[in-house]
Order: sequence, then structure tokens, then C-alpha cells
Amino acid sequence: MPGPTLDMEPVEPQSLKKLSFKSLKRALDLFSPIHGQYAPSDLESKKIRISYKMHAEYGAVRNLPTQPASQVSSTRQDQASGTSEILALPGTENSKDMQKGGDQNALVVGPSVQPIKLNDASLSDKSVAGALASLPGSSERNPSTSALMERIPSKWPRPVWHAPWKNYRVISGHLGWVRSIAFDPSNTWFCTGSADRTIKIWDVASGRLKLTLTGHIEQIRGLAVSKTHTYMFSAGDDKQVKCWDLEQNKVIRSYHGHLSGVYCLALHPTIDILLTGGRDSVCRVWDIRSKMQIHALSGHDNTVCSVFTRPTDPQVVTGSHDTTIKFWDLRYGKTMATLTHHKKSVRAMAQHPKEHAFASASADNIKKFSLPKGEFLHNMLSQQKTIINAMTVNEEGVMVTGGDNGSLWFWDWKSGHNFQQSQTIVQPGSLDSEAGIYALSYDLTGSRLVTCEADKTIKMWKEDENATPETHPLNFKPPKEFRRF
Repeated sequence: MPGPTLDMEPVEPQSLKKLSFKSLKRALDLFSPIHGQYAPSDLESKKIRISYKMHAEYGAVRNLPTQPASQVSSTRQDQASGTSEILALPGTENSKDMQKGGDQNALVVGPSVQPIKLNDASLSDKSVAGALASLPGSSERNPSTSALMERIPSKWPRPVWHAPWKNYRVISGHLGWVRSIAFDPSNTWFCTGSADRTIKIWDVASGRLKLTLTGHIEQIRGLAVSKTHTYMFSAGDDKQVKCWDLEQNKVIRSYHGHLSGVYCLALHPTIDILLTGGRDSVCRVWDIRSKMQIHALSGHDNTVCSVFTRPTDPQVVTGSHDTTIKFWDLRYGKTMATLTHHKKSVRAMAQHPKEHAFASASADNIKKFSLPKGEFLHNMLSQQKTIINAMTVNEEGVMVTGGDNGSLWFWDWKSGHNFQQSQTIVQPGSLDSEAGIYALSYDLTGSRLVTCEADKTIKMWKEDENATPETHPLNFKPPKEFRRF
């Protein structure tokens, strides 16, 4: 018997043709010798693109007034002698007769051209270079418009090279956080106030303890030594402001009036007055000799935590936890100006010893202001990103800021460039969280730096004598988009 037959569907010739074309295309894609090569460019479309681009770039100069006949004839003579300075750019339709005149030396781009002199005031050398680069014979296929933009050099001042600073001495002796520091006008000793309620006096050269003074019943947050009298002033969390006679080493006056802890203290450089700011949001002005309160400078909404004084107006400048800086008129006890640039508490300020300017530090940024008007100059170029408790600047323009996390940053005053970042090392037996800097000060020469820290130590720093610009190069890039505020 014959076997069973299978019914097969007939293959349509059209689908077979499609399949063969598909396999042929696939084979060409795989084995073609010109695989990966682009098709030749379309010259006509390229000319249209270039013409459109030139029209867009030089639309401002295409309708310039035409040259007088005398100048045209002179330019044609120059072309004949080979000294042509003419570049033809897209222009109006009536310039076609120039092309028909047989000008072989003129560069023709696009369907319509208009000659323009290269030394025309409206075209710079760079724009001409960009125009030449966009011609059909140029190597660049799609020239960028940045070639036509004038490069403006950065006007940011280049920082001065400073040698890096290193720690050369660690002094221990306090039994609590070291919160304040002041130098003697003779530069032979300095005093520190601590949370152990004592004031200690140290020799600058050797770092040895000379004297310990007791009298406060809370931590001491402010110290100042008079340049004209043998007096030292201290203030602390016990609301007390004391005047110490350094010949007798005892308290001779107390200034009563603060309603809460006193956080900062400053002496006027020319008048016998003392300024103290505290947690009662008031900066109080005291007569040193009579113990009388001259003014209560009230206007801040929160703790006054930094103050400095000047011999000329504004004679008193205060920074507060309410994020503002106030200039005060000392004659009338009123506000002259209020700076509201900061977003966080202004815990530290530093006045430049030579320039009429000062810097203020908060957790958001370090800002520089001019005096006496308080105009904002600029921010520092980096952010320390910590609470900055203290800052100071010397005559060489080295500004130092100390942070709550133990970071000690060194800045170039002129440019705001951060040239060194140090991290303090806690003394053995202390916690890593005790790496905090609460106060710092230069000595009178500006060559030694003393920091007061949370690990109960006092550290002394100086410049590295062996450092050179070759061993420690200046790594500085001027800011591109600089935030003004």
C-alpha cells in the first residue's frame, strides 16, 4: 500500500525573494571590504550648511554700507598685485555681479557674497580665524562656535606662596578644655583660660608654666592683656568679668552687669574701655578704672560670641549666633550697620593687621569684608564644613581657622586660596572626639601660632624652614563660576 502523503504549503515566491534579500544584506554587512567606512559627504548639503552657519554668525555685519567706487577699484588693483585683504562673506543678492567680474582671489562661500575688509572694526582676528575654519576646504567638518568667542582671562588674583606650617611643641597642664588665649605685649609670655577654672601663664620660648591664677568658678572663655597697663582681663561662664593686676597677681576689679555667661572679650586699642559679649545677647562697654558700664549695645537676637575693636569707626564690630554682624557707633551706643551675609552663627572674626578689612567665619562659609563700610569682598575658595570656633591672620597674609573637628586650615588672605589643611592629633589617653580647636592666636611677630584644644593641650606651630615652592608647589585653579554670596 502506498504510504501516507504530507500536505506541504506552497512557498510564495515573494516571501522567498524577501528572505534572499535579507540574507544578502546580512552577508554584505558581515563581509563587505568597506565595512565601517562612512559614505562620502554630500558637497551640496555641506555648502548649504556652511552658508546658513555663516549667515547666523555674521548676520550683524552683512548689511554694512558698500564701498565707494574708488575704494573698490583700489582693492581690485591690490588683488591684481597679490596683496588682497578681502574675505567674501554671505551678503545681499546684488553682490553677484562682483562674482561675475572674474575676481579669482576672493574667497566665495555660499550663493551670495559681500566683501568685507579683515581690518574692519566689527571683526576680530579670532572671528576671522573661525570663518576660515568653517570654509569647505578646512579640516574641521563641524566647527564649534567656541572658536568665535573671545577668551577672557581670569582676573582672580594668584595666591602668594606660603611655607606649610608644622606642629613643634605640645604643652599639657590644664585639666579641662582650653578655651581662650592672649599674648603679652612684650611677647615673652602668653596666658590661657580653661574649663578647669584656672588661668595659666606660659613662657613663649620654652613653653614652661610660670604661674596659675584661680578666681573664676566656671570655664574661662575670654582673655585680654592691656598694652598700656599691667592689667589682664578675663571673662567666663560665671557671668563675671575680672581685672587682674599682674604686679600683685590678684583680682583688683570686677565688672558686674551680664545676665548670663560671657563668651568674648576685647580691649579698645586707644581708649581705656573694655568690651564683653555674652549669652544675654548684649555687648557691654565698660570703663576700665571706674568699673562703670558705659553702654549696653543691644540689638542682637542671640548670643554675642565674637567682638573686635578698632581705633576709628566702626570702633566696635560684633558677631552673633543670630547670623548677623553689627557695626556700632561707640558715641551713641547705636547700630551703624548690620551685615546679613551669613546663614549660620558667626562664632569667629579676624581683623587684618594692615589692611582695612576683616574676615568672619561660620559653618556655611568664610567671608571677607572691607572696612569701614562693610562691603562684601568675596568668599574663601573652599569650605571647611565644620563649626569654626577661632580664626586669626598675620601680617604676611596667612589666615588660620580652627574647627570643632580638629581641622586647622591655612589660607592665603589675598586670594582666599586654602594652601594647607592639617588635622590635630589628640594627646594619648584622649578620645578622638576631643580633637577640637577652641582658640588660636599668633604671637606678636606672626611667626608662631598657638592653638588651644579640647584634649586639654596647647599646641605651638611654626613654618617649615626646609620647604620651597619646588617641594611644596602651589596647586591653584582660579574659580570659573564664583558665587558672590
